[in-house]
Amino acid sequence: MPEAIGIKPIKPFLKWAGGKTQLIGKLGLFIPSKYDTYIEAFLGGGALFFHLRPQKSILSDINPELINCYINVRDNIDAVISLLKTFDNSEENYYKIRGCDISSLTQEERAARFIFLNRTCFNGLYRENKKGEFNVPYGRYINPTICDEKRLYEAHEALQNARIICGDYKTVLRRYAQHNDFIFLDPPYVPVGKYSDFQRYNKDFFYDDDHIELRDEFNRLVSIGAKVILTNSNTEYVQGLYAGYSSQTFETKRLISSKSDSRTGQDLVIYSTSGKKKLDSKQELLANFPGTRYMGSKYKLLPFLWDSIKDLDFKSALDAFSGSGCVSYMLKQKGIKVYSNDFMAFSANITKSIVENSKTRITAEDVKLLLAPNKKATNFISQTFKGLYFSDEDNQFLDNLIANINFQMKDEYKKSLAYAAVTRACMKKRPRGIFTYIGERYDDGRRDLQLSLKDHFLENVNSFNKAVFDNGQINISFNNDIFDLEADVDLVYFDPPYLTAKSDNDYVRRYHFVEGLIKNWQGVEIDFSTKTKKFKKYPSPFDSKSTVNEALDRLFYKFQKSILVVSYSSNSIPSKEEMIEILGQYKTHVELREIDYKYSFGNQNHKIEDNSNNVKEYLFIAT
Repeated sequence: MPEAIGIKPIKPFLKWAGGKTQLIGKLGLFIPSKYDTYIEAFLGGGALFFHLRPQKSILSDINPELINCYINVRDNIDAVISLLKTFDNSEENYYKIRGCDISSLTQEERAARFIFLNRTCFNGLYRENKKGEFNVPYGRYINPTICDEKRLYEAHEALQNARIICGDYKTVLRRYAQHNDFIFLDPPYVPVGKYSDFQRYNKDFFYDDDHIELRDEFNRLVSIGAKVILTNSNTEYVQGLYAGYSSQTFETKRLISSKSDSRTGQDLVIYSTSGKKKLDSKQELLANFPGTRYMGSKYKLLPFLWDSIKDLDFKSALDAFSGSGCVSYMLKQKGIKVYSNDFMAFSANITKSIVENSKTRITAEDVKLLLAPNKKATNFISQTFKGLYFSDEDNQFLDNLIANINFQMKDEYKKSLAYAAVTRACMKKRPRGIFTYIGERYDDGRRDLQLSLKDHFLENVNSFNKAVFDNGQINISFNNDIFDLEADVDLVYFDPPYLTAKSDNDYVRRYHFVEGLIKNWQGVEIDFSTKTKKFKKYPSPFDSKSTVNEALDRLFYKFQKSILVVSYSSNSIPSKEEMIEILGQYKTHVELREIDYKYSFGNQNHKIEDNSNNVKEYLFIAT
């Protein structure tokens, strides 16, 4: 088993149901010899962590009292030990301490209480009722070791370089796990019999659906090149979940079972520790995201963006100008609670379909309904936009499809997915994905330009279905003026329209057709005097030198309680010095990060096919 030179393995300071002390020697057969960060997402007693004592680690558990205990053993060990020495082992005292109001205790007192209860309760068991209250009876031990100073100080030393987090395993792993990390997963086991159903480490149970989600996360970790070991009970169900992975079975002794003759069992160890080829960092951050060309999109900058913010202390975030939706989707993948907003309806719909929506997908039966002839269909698109962007056949398809979306799709998320699929289909069918010109200019023969809109739509239904996932949070998508939106979040990310000297930032001009699709052209004023049949642009304070600074100031004032992260470019107004000055009015520390970047269109006065828009992309981080 790999161990750091000169680092002696130690034993856990807590007793824990399902702890892996017995299995340590067996696990050593599968532990990789080299890895970057050790991550344990169901920490419990931490037996493997204390045995390995890795140089860099992330330890997490959903139990707040357990995590508080670890944090205080790491940071306040002398205080914890002093408090433990005041406890006496009696049944009366046990129930008095068990029943106390923990909200009235200091963090150190809570940690000492936790250790005392752990050392004196029945079998060292941790169990909560549905109210989240610890309810294990007194253990009746004659002389339990309440304060093991030597072991506590050893744990204190071992924990010094560990990041300790209270959180759901999915949130932690999606935020921190990377290629070449070693992840150990020891979840509540699938029960094997009547007397072995112990899943109550907290008030929330771990059911079959949870094990399926864990399997999916195991798959994701392997796909990014992490090295993963998972333990569970040896059942046909578990074997089926992880079919295709290497595994081995070991006999173990159970300490919790109420029947002595059932205190043996089999642990199944599933492992994938060779590490796959490292994915491109952008691929990792945007796995399954249905991207397309979009003015100002941060798609290519996601690795830079995430690397810049990943160590900030935030669990919730507002993506204030979501645009293509890629930043919102990345944050969702990292387990963040996401609030997404954009003033463009079609942009807000994208995030509603795959950021807010966590479970709903379009079925084969839904597709049949969407493609069926609809007598309520109008000829609005066929007549209004004849010969402008698409063929007559494609326009007729759109008229019928929009009618079916509106009249056949009763579920709001199915409707959102269908609209997202058709808007992306329209953008992919158009060269450069915009609607500022008519006809087939810039047709370079790409497959996207040859497919019918129907074929595009069907492909995109599959793409958006694939992009739907649950990150364990309630995420929300808004279609608001950002100045009217109220959101209490840890971090706000701003990617406003960039104001430059030689370009316009008129998103409506570029995307009016798909915006009209989403709105069914209700509440918009089409300018029939223009070749493109665009409609009146949305008013914005970000498109004028006289108003942009004041608009940014208003935004930063509005969200000053949150961490402020701002994307902007070196050729934009205001300058970086002015941006730092505005942010500095509300935050004590403003960090500027920058990266060379090339925009394909929209930020300079170049011809549309000229791809020479070289700038520095700025990221301002105000804390």
